[in-house]
Amino acid sequence: MRPKENEVDFVNRKSFHSLNCQMCCDSNFKIISCVATWTGSVHDSRIFRSSAPCLQFENDDHDGFLLGDSGYFCRSFLLTPFLNAGSPAEQRYNDSLCRTRVIIEQTFGILKRRFQCLQKGLATDPKMASIYIVASVVLHNYGIERRDIIDIDRQQPAPQPSFQTPPNQQIANDGARMRKHIVDTFFSS
Repeated sequence: MRPKENEVDFVNRKSFHSLNCQMCCDSNFKIISCVATWTGSVHDSRIFRSSAPCLQFENDDHDGFLLGDSGYFCRSFLLTPFLNAGSPAEQRYNDSLCRTRVIIEQTFGILKRRFQCLQKGLATDPKMASIYIVASVVLHNYGIERRDIIDIDRQQPAPQPSFQTPPNQQIANDGARMRKHIVDTFFSS
């Protein structure tokens, strides 16, 4: 359904009307953050910058990292792939990031299979569509907690090393430096 107001804002990069939904999940496909209120024309980076997870990481409320695709800016807490891996270590990093980040793509697939209306598109106004999406996420998480069967051929991610700031060395709040540190520490031969 075409929105009645600000219709052009809902046209995404694929030239159809949509909401741009951003989600974060854990390794068990549980969605830990869902933002379903932005129009289809808004870039992922803009949505992330105003999201609760971004603000929480900026305030050091969490240890660890988020993984994102190349649509995001690399930050000290948001690791993204190298656009052009320049070394074998950078390629190993990219491969590892991709194998781990696939979990969010699988989560989207599970969510769309559980709730076919999300696959086919919601023929309603954007406000109601947002409510339906969030309700689907809540029900999805309830199913995860109840250990409902998930029909997915899941690759088991390799155990991840514990990433820690090296002793006596402050890593600046700079994504490129953090990514380089991780590549040098965990992906170099």
